[in-house]
Amino acid sequence: MSLGEIRHNFQQLKTNVYNLISENFNDINITDETSLNNYIIKNNCNTEEYEKLLQKNKLNNSIITKEQALELFNISKISDYLELFSISSHLRDLFFNSIEITSTIHITNICSVTPKCKYCGYATGTSTEGYVKPFNTSDDMIQKSAKAIESSGIKRVSCSSGHGYDGSEVLRALQNVKKVSNLKVLVNAGADLTDNCIQHLKNNNVDTICCNLESINEEVFNSVKPGENLQNRIKVCKNILKHDVELSSGLLIGLGESYEDRVKHLDFLKKMDVKEIPIMGFNPYKNTPMEHHPKCSALEQAKTIAITRLMFPNIRITSPTPTIGAELMQYALMAGASNVATVIPENHPMNIVGVGSPKTGNLNNVVKMIEEIGLIPDIC
Repeated sequence: MSLGEIRHNFQQLKTNVYNLISENFNDINITDETSLNNYIIKNNCNTEEYEKLLQKNKLNNSIITKEQALELFNISKISDYLELFSISSHLRDLFFNSIEITSTIHITNICSVTPKCKYCGYATGTSTEGYVKPFNTSDDMIQKSAKAIESSGIKRVSCSSGHGYDGSEVLRALQNVKKVSNLKVLVNAGADLTDNCIQHLKNNNVDTICCNLESINEEVFNSVKPGENLQNRIKVCKNILKHDVELSSGLLIGLGESYEDRVKHLDFLKKMDVKEIPIMGFNPYKNTPMEHHPKCSALEQAKTIAITRLMFPNIRITSPTPTIGAELMQYALMAGASNVATVIPENHPMNIVGVGSPKTGNLNNVVKMIEEIGLIPDIC
């Protein structure tokens, strides 16, 4: 395998996509400098129709094989990293004309998972750096937070809760956010979602439901999440898809999984038809059982993002600021991430602590970092 071969695959995909647009949308010739999303917006094309065209013509498929993905995970030369990031970022730019920004509202840190996940600093009392005291965010505070986020220019928010509510807490959050704003809403309650709640979330216009598998190596999963069951999370993912709701499901890397595990995980998600993949690098919280486990480097996270982009050309690939490190976000962007998450505007009324680590991304700083490398932040 050579990166030259992968670049050739990318160039062929780009040509095919441009030809597809020219043939199906007003016979307009798309230049190399024009992203497809930008064209669709400017020309009022039907995005759903466009997505169907991509799928029908197999232009949203991986441009690498599983075997090539595994080889890419083993690169070690700086020249190979630079070429990989060049291909993956240009592939992102083929489908996205700006970088999405997602903020956060935490609904409750009271979590019934027992024993707790060994890396968790989010649940009550798990870390002196996290949310030490239990909280349950009121409807009024959810609404104030949504208004503040929207007024900052951010267009999307993630609402998360602990386990033990069958999804009712994130449903409450969704209803309050939609009541006072036009924000797109992702909800995340992990495996704590009933089939009935998923239907209610859909009825209340949820945009995305997240259920991270984190690792599909059951030995690794059981070791770090002794209070949970991987199959329960897979079942929730399938139920989300059954209700025809956009699924987000991510990897938590650096837990001790192999590169083969990551490739298998990405291939599993390919078959699940996910629309968003968060790539989260392990970042230790103080006082947790994994406090001294090595942090996953920004370079390792960027490499995983790049390979994910080659396997999933046109989906949302997310890098949360707490897991990569807010000051290192440009690694993720150069590798092909299209969404930066856990971004907190200065007018946010809540004191948000990151899930992967306590530090979150400040909106002004994130916008500056996006613009510093010639990309466009998607803010109003």
